[in-house]
Amino acid sequence: MPKTNFQELLEAGAHFGHLKRKWNPNMEPYIFMEKNGIHIIDLQKTVVKIDEAAAAIKQIAKSGRKILFVATKKQAKELVAEQVKEVGMPYVTERWPGGMLTNFPTIRKAVKKMISIDKMMKDTSWDNLSKREKLQITRQRAKLDKVLGSISDLTRLPAALFVVDVLKEKIAVREAKKLGIPVFAIVDTNSNPEDIDFVIPANDDASQSIRIIVGEMCDAVKAGLSERKIEKDKEDATEEAPKKKAAKAEETSEE
Repeated sequence: MPKTNFQELLEAGAHFGHLKRKWNPNMEPYIFMEKNGIHIIDLQKTVVKIDEAAAAIKQIAKSGRKILFVATKKQAKELVAEQVKEVGMPYVTERWPGGMLTNFPTIRKAVKKMISIDKMMKDTSWDNLSKREKLQITRQRAKLDKVLGSISDLTRLPAALFVVDVLKEKIAVREAKKLGIPVFAIVDTNSNPEDIDFVIPANDDASQSIRIIVGEMCDAVKAGLSERKIEKDKEDATEEAPKKKAAKAEETSEE
């Protein structure tokens, strides 16, 4: 996998932190300097941390497990949904449903309800319902889809969480920590990195900064999935070889 581009991060404004008075002292190791009352993030460290996080995410994807991406802030939600959807990973960009991880069976029930509504709408019994009943069910389905549609394929707890803005997504981080699920996150100078397993120090407000970092993670997922497929194809070929050999030997003996 190629290394993260320092210049791209610089041009995206990934180095701009918050005002000095809003800082979290635990972010001190990642701060390069202060300029005009604003903390400047050390992008050399950001590059290293992005590469570390990408390597770990690649291994998770290669193992066939899921990474749940969480980004509900306005400037992140659409671009995160767009990038993550391409690699087939689940994501939450509307609002975090409380208990999504700690009360996962209830969330799965709601997802199953949405799936059952889809089946009902294709069934002949749907035509026998009144307009009022159809409208109520359609509204219920739309409401469920808005919150849970992007995680409908998540049949078990994710192997990891990737978070944009740990302050905004503090409930998600808390639930993950309670269950021992590792958290990857973009952490700005006003946030606490202590509860984050893979800290990526960077501007979590600039859309371009978010796009580059999430893009790196999605590329890591693609690489992991690609390696998984190659290994599976090799295994299949190895298993198939003795069968072909046996079949050929059988043909020869018949002759």
